[in-house]
Amino acid sequence: METKIILITGSTDGIGRQAALELAKTGVTVLVHGRSATRGKIVLEQIRRESRNDNLGLFIADFASLKQVRQMADEIVQKHARLDVLVNNAGIYMKQRQLTEDGFETTFAVNHLAPFLLTNLLLNLLKQSAPSKIINVSSMAHQGSRLDFDNLQGEKHYAPYEAYSTSKLANLLFNYELARRLDNTGVTVNALHPGVIATKMLKASFGSFGGSPVEEGATRIAYLIGNPATETVSGKYFLKDKEQTSSPLSRDKELQQRFWQFSERLVELNSGKGD
Repeated sequence: METKIILITGSTDGIGRQAALELAKTGVTVLVHGRSATRGKIVLEQIRRESRNDNLGLFIADFASLKQVRQMADEIVQKHARLDVLVNNAGIYMKQRQLTEDGFETTFAVNHLAPFLLTNLLLNLLKQSAPSKIINVSSMAHQGSRLDFDNLQGEKHYAPYEAYSTSKLANLLFNYELARRLDNTGVTVNALHPGVIATKMLKASFGSFGGSPVEEGATRIAYLIGNPATETVSGKYFLKDKEQTSSPLSRDKELQQRFWQFSERLVELNSGKGD
């Protein structure tokens, strides 16, 4: 019997790397993703050595580039006949407003548009592999977002935490709408807040804030992947391995549908470039 194939985005550092390591130790096939080939190869070898698992793969893509996201999806589909779990973990926190090569604000592009596009491009593979799972790493920071469509990308004013919280709300809007669209396909979709974890991103964003060890965040991801209690659960948001109620705004079905269509247009999902 083939081992499960699990793709974790943003897995050359922080929670993603730790989750990749812990999962590799169980013998599954882990696909590592990062934006630097040099860093990726180093981490891949570290995981191979520490886990004693050779069932590893490496995919390189800068999520600030939708072209690279598309190329990565193509490579995965070409190299793998199935995908059992997709963990959308990659994320950034930008102190200054910067635009990507596609003209999008970087936080919004990396934290929302990239996983939105990647997931859609891998949906057929996930459906073929059912029962399969999509796990979206969001944050309790979504609670503070008001989702101003006129300032989604800091067009009027840019505040780092506001941009981050908006992207985390976007993760949940995507999560719930996708779960509905995948009902009865055998693909479950859930989101989680991994905790306030002591990662480089946390330190760079908030300074010496502390935070829990990366192992805690990795454990939260592993729970949704492997715990029997989550096998058929879909369209939920988890905090400390418990189903929680996310913000009222995130649960607005009309907003979820509107935001999905808005995101589709931005990444040109149905124009031939995104699908």
